[in-house]
Amino acid sequence: MNKSSLVIVYHRQPSEEVLVDGKVVYRTHKSPNGIVPTLKSFFNRLEPDAGAWVAWKTYDPEAGVDFERVVHVEDPRGGYTVSRLPLTAEQVESFYAVTSKEALWPILHSFPRLYQYENVDWATFREVNRLFAEAAAEQVADDGLVWIHDYNLWLVPAYLRALKPNVRIAFFHHTPFPAADVFNVLPWREEIVRSLLDCDLVGFHIPRYAKNFADVARALCGAAIEGTAPVEEGLAVSGVALAEPEVPTALRAGGRRVRLGVAPVGANPELIESLLAAEESRILQARLREELGGRRLLMAVGRTDYTKGMIESLLAFERLLERRPELIDKVKLLVTSVRAAATMTVYEETQREIEAIVGRINGRFSRLDWTPVVLFGAAIPFERLVAHYRIADICLTTPLRDGLNLVAKEYVAAKQGHPGVLVLSEFAGCAVELTDAVLTNPYSSRSMDAALDAALDMPTDEARARMQAMDKVVRHFDLAHWADEVADQFDGISFASRQAPALDAA
Repeated sequence: MNKSSLVIVYHRQPSEEVLVDGKVVYRTHKSPNGIVPTLKSFFNRLEPDAGAWVAWKTYDPEAGVDFERVVHVEDPRGGYTVSRLPLTAEQVESFYAVTSKEALWPILHSFPRLYQYENVDWATFREVNRLFAEAAAEQVADDGLVWIHDYNLWLVPAYLRALKPNVRIAFFHHTPFPAADVFNVLPWREEIVRSLLDCDLVGFHIPRYAKNFADVARALCGAAIEGTAPVEEGLAVSGVALAEPEVPTALRAGGRRVRLGVAPVGANPELIESLLAAEESRILQARLREELGGRRLLMAVGRTDYTKGMIESLLAFERLLERRPELIDKVKLLVTSVRAAATMTVYEETQREIEAIVGRINGRFSRLDWTPVVLFGAAIPFERLVAHYRIADICLTTPLRDGLNLVAKEYVAAKQGHPGVLVLSEFAGCAVELTDAVLTNPYSSRSMDAALDAALDMPTDEARARMQAMDKVVRHFDLAHWADEVADQFDGISFASRQAPALDAA
């Protein structure tokens, strides 16, 4: 078997499996947006068929593994190998739904009061990470690069380094990385950090998260910061809750040098522009405007998650109708709160509360021909979603904590410089980029109320000027920019910097 020069390790498979005439066919995911197409685009930078992808696929242990472990997929972006790691439903439940979502997720998002330890089976978490590492080791060339994605695979680097001492290892965090006093709630903190220090490169969206990781590594493992640099032009250095004036660039730990990379993931403005220009989209936009009948449309889009601030947005809208009764029948709020999988019980309470608040608002304020809030529990197809963004007057994106938040960027891209207002939480990672949004503190009712008032009362010229400024930012920090930044960081990984593993993971 030919070994790959680049192996991407991510829990989600890169293609959908569809049964056609009794034969499995691999198709591009229906959603054209998101991180998966971007990751696959990295294979374009390689020789043909030189890339591989590792993900999990569930199987019934009683029936055995009834699928090919390794398949070759042809894609518009080029062919590559997919290694499907067989995991039982019990392993996925323990490793992902319980340990990752009930113990790690609340800490990453600075919610230690919601941290749940009792059901965690750390042995299974270790086992699954080891299996991912073994699958990656089977695919990667001895001098190749393994690029691991997100916190549920935190232990993969240590196991992989033991298996393949000379392979290059990069890691990218899609979530926030919290301050040391929050991160250290985790009883496995040192094991996690030492595994990450087995990487050659650890990447983050924004400087604050890189700084937090450096502080944790220094405190737990005695890592030394080797150099700092000014943040990239276009990222806020002050005046925003997550701003940082400089960023650590490397750590020295266990005789090894670990580079720290910062690159915020971007939207795809060209794709959004093409979707909006399609005849179907133009017809939909016209129909939506007609249905609104001159009312102003507000949107709040996200998954059902207590970190996303959907409850805070709904309560702010309810207070708006109480405080400004002249807006009754003049505004409409469209909410998408996409339900988690049935096994993700950690989000059930949040979903119930969202539904209860929407019911209360509609019960209090509805009229015969007007309902103030429309709630969708399933995702709106992306091509339709951007049409809604295009006509929306205001987008409420108010997470209590978020690694980045692409909804905000996609809304800006869809407005194409036309008037519209983005109300954005200071605690979304993209707030350090989109400083012309109406920034708000979702923990404060007064701040949320003031932000909504400012958005609704903003003069058209100011709304246009702010949106045009943000449009330039979104077009600069787009997906292509992120890919180029990460590729440059890969090029900067020096074999000479890797001397001895920081952790014996055997």
